[in-house]
Amino acid sequence: MTRRLSKLYTMRITGRVLLIGFFCATLAFAAEGPLEATLARMDQAAASFKDLTADLSRTHHTAVINEDTVDSGTILIKQTKPHELLMRFDIAQPDPRQVAVDSRRAEMYLPKSQTVQVYEIGKYKKLADLILLLGFGTTSRELAASYTVRLASEEVVENQKVARLELTPKSEETHLKKVDLWISGANGLPVRQKLYWPGGDYDVANYTNVKTNLNLPDAAVKLEVPKNVKREYPQK
Repeated sequence: MTRRLSKLYTMRITGRVLLIGFFCATLAFAAEGPLEATLARMDQAAASFKDLTADLSRTHHTAVINEDTVDSGTILIKQTKPHELLMRFDIAQPDPRQVAVDSRRAEMYLPKSQTVQVYEIGKYKKLADLILLLGFGTTSRELAASYTVRLASEEVVENQKVARLELTPKSEETHLKKVDLWISGANGLPVRQKLYWPGGDYDVANYTNVKTNLNLPDAAVKLEVPKNVKREYPQK
């Protein structure tokens, strides 16, 4: 039981680290409508997507104590090849830290302790793939291969029209129950993501001041750490 709980905890931590605000089936939807228009905008955005910067606000809700933890900062994303994203989060409040993510691992730099925590996310590929599919450089066909997709509502978020998609994972192995994805009507990119976990916990990411295709160098999405920083491996 202890090992099972440890695995579930690590999978949730991996999901939260990956939260960003990220393979070939056909969609069985009607020919026209708001959902199809939203998916078409996502396809158009995916075709030209290279990189992105945005302001980021994240909330983690712990159901058992009914408590929210909020942090904020910036996110940088670079697509190096199809389905290959490099990401960096610079969290400014309340506890400064940096997080860099690639397809193999996530690294979190904690400046107060001069420590880098390393998470081998390749062990949780299905969960990582599901989260990395959530809107940045993702086509509708890729989304439909891993999720059942439906249009939940049309709303206004941050003074812009958005479509809220409800995504249900097709695999039960990830312990991710559901995802809500708010897609901008202007650029086909996410403005908000909400991940639902077992037991009532959830994570929400909000993206503002989004800028795309800036030709970011690889260095922009890597950690900036002092030499000889200590590395820890919490999964071991």
